[in-house]
Amino acid sequence: MIGSLLIAIVLLGGTLLGYFGLLPAFLLENDWSMWALFLLLFSVGISVGSDKELAGKLRNQSPVLLLIPLVTIIGTLLGVLMVSPFVNGRSIADCMAVGSGFAYYSLSSILITGYKGTDLGVVALMSNIIREVVVLVLTPLLVRYFGKLAPICCAGATSMDSTLPVIIKSTGPEFVIIALIHGIMVDFSVPFLVGFFCTI
Repeated sequence: MIGSLLIAIVLLGGTLLGYFGLLPAFLLENDWSMWALFLLLFSVGISVGSDKELAGKLRNQSPVLLLIPLVTIIGTLLGVLMVSPFVNGRSIADCMAVGSGFAYYSLSSILITGYKGTDLGVVALMSNIIREVVVLVLTPLLVRYFGKLAPICCAGATSMDSTLPVIIKSTGPEFVIIALIHGIMVDFSVPFLVGFFCTI
């Protein structure tokens, strides 16, 4: 829980520094966040590589776990479908398009902006960022109350990159492969599903 609180504090601190223009220009002109992500993934790789029992742990996992991406996609879309009648001024298709971002905010918000305009694009951006932040901050609680697969499903497409270190810290290195496969498969579904719901 302390780790999640630190993540929230660091995120808020970065947001405030950026908002008030207190950061040096060279930090804003270069994509340092990508390098930070690479460093995090490298650290996860070291952790996985140093676990001598990982192969045995993977063999004990059921092949049914490969269906997790499908469960994530269906579960998200069903959730959006149930909530969409309460969203004023937007069609069910618009809501489904936003939900189909699966936390892949950079791609989904651009696609939705192109199809539906800036307003819905911003909604998609914020919705998907919130989904990612929830996983970054609440992963220990998700694991405690809903099991080790919960943060992977909640993370959507980000389970293969930005949320992976936090997920692995709470679930263990045996979930690395599951999280990576999940992220890749959900990631590939985003352009197809967003495009589909934006055009109906």
